[in-house]
Amino acid sequence: MRILLLCSSFNGLTQRAWLELRRAGHDVSVELALSERVMLEAAELAKPDLVICPFLKEKVPARLWQTQRTIIIHPGPPGDRGPSSLDWAIADAEPEWGVTALQAVEEMDAGPIWGYRMFPMPAEPPRKSALYNGPVAEAAVELVLEVAAKAADPAFVPTPLDPRRPEVVGRLRPAMRHADRDVSWAAPTETVLRRVRAADGAPGGRATLCGLAVRVFDVYRGPVVAGEPGAVVGRREGAVLVCTGDGTVWVGHLRLDEPGAVKLPAAAVLGDLVADVEEAAGYSEITYDRSEGVGVVSFDFYNGAMSTDQCRRLAAALRYAVAQDTRVLVVRGGETFSNGIHLNVIEAARHPEMEAWMNINAINQVCREVLWCTGQLVVVSVGGNAGAGGVMMGLGGDRVVMRAGVVLNPHYRTMGLFGSELWTYALPRRVGAEQAARLTQEALPIAAVDAAEIGLADKVVAGTRPEFERTVLEYAERLAVDPNYERLLAAKQAAREVDERRKPLDAYRVEELAEMSRDMFDDRCGFRAAREGFVLKRKAEATPEHLAVHRELSGASNASNARPSHM
Repeated sequence: MRILLLCSSFNGLTQRAWLELRRAGHDVSVELALSERVMLEAAELAKPDLVICPFLKEKVPARLWQTQRTIIIHPGPPGDRGPSSLDWAIADAEPEWGVTALQAVEEMDAGPIWGYRMFPMPAEPPRKSALYNGPVAEAAVELVLEVAAKAADPAFVPTPLDPRRPEVVGRLRPAMRHADRDVSWAAPTETVLRRVRAADGAPGGRATLCGLAVRVFDVYRGPVVAGEPGAVVGRREGAVLVCTGDGTVWVGHLRLDEPGAVKLPAAAVLGDLVADVEEAAGYSEITYDRSEGVGVVSFDFYNGAMSTDQCRRLAAALRYAVAQDTRVLVVRGGETFSNGIHLNVIEAARHPEMEAWMNINAINQVCREVLWCTGQLVVVSVGGNAGAGGVMMGLGGDRVVMRAGVVLNPHYRTMGLFGSELWTYALPRRVGAEQAARLTQEALPIAAVDAAEIGLADKVVAGTRPEFERTVLEYAERLAVDPNYERLLAAKQAAREVDERRKPLDAYRVEELAEMSRDMFDDRCGFRAAREGFVLKRKAEATPEHLAVHRELSGASNASNARPSHM
């Protein structure tokens, strides 16, 4: 079936839909909904059997839905309508939520229903981004495949939206206003968490902190500490501890509430205002746990971005773990495994190019620690999406285990970078030189199951995030007591010695950094503009040609004068 994906951005969910539909044998093309003209032109060129909108903020033009079967994937249960569905679900502590596939009609989110999925909401207020990338994405991808199957059935007729039906539990909700985002530090911790997490990662909770108007992101429960609500009473690893009406919250990230401001670690935004605040315990982005045979280094960096400081701390944690007497080391990423260097911190630096240079050198050290761990077997646990250097960083493990549904973007092209993270060694070692060149040059996402088929991953595990992590840990424990352990470790050491004699890791690093210096300091491929566009969330000017297959086949182009798309 010929399917056109119409979307506001080629985000993680849209990428998963694109991957799953292609894997199911469909002919899939993508168009960004940049304007009504672009959407209509795309349908004209693609001549699709079906239009699916997995992530669409814009209204579908009447001429499109009147002439093409156009299905909206809405992040709410049947009957739910409005642009702030997930925000309200978190803020109102809904016990259950859902995703609905409905046909586009004149009234938004009111068309006949093609299918739906329901799921329980966690008791702890989830971050909107975590909810969207977790159960919402899982349900949405299932529905996209279901819609494609139903569209192929000439006897299928969608169910009209009827509020009298028992499954229609949603209702029309207004868009959240600024006042709905306001955070009062005098409120109970639970209220603060829900307000902020309902707006995470955009637009953030609105508050005043240390006299500054800010947007608040990335909050966690803190200890009960005496202090006036809104007082900053501690800081650690870039986060600050803020008093609430009945306790405290750790605030990981802030953005000044003004045009052009960049989201950054909270302590960096507050700067001298918290310089004298004492370090506090109870918050850590990096942890180390061990049993008799297995050590686990866990890291969870907001949105998977890794700053110079974070990379240095992670490299130190890995050095500590490698020096222990465990037999297997598990390197476990967070909600997003990693997206490589921290573009926001780089963009906000006084000298961005120098910060980028320090950042790439710091993340290279992390990769080196993983690759040079020859006294233990290393299992890399990839439970969330990864991109650019974040993918390459994980390839140094002896076993790479990925959660089903993970999407990888193993390339640097859209950022105008050659890339480092020792990828010129680690990637061909796993998939071969030809496959490595294809992955980095095509700049297309790849699903976990496809990654396993080409050797980018060793094992794919289904299940929720906790189930996945438990399975990986059990796998590592079995590996630690495997009768063949000594043979496996000896083979690893021998292979590393052979590779090092053939060409030292430092030689790969030096060659990559020579290319990166030209990208970062000479800006030969547009890194500066690409970075700025990504950080400031500038709207793409055109759909990347490698996604808009309908334009390539027709000879039409809407990207001749466009900057690179930053997605």
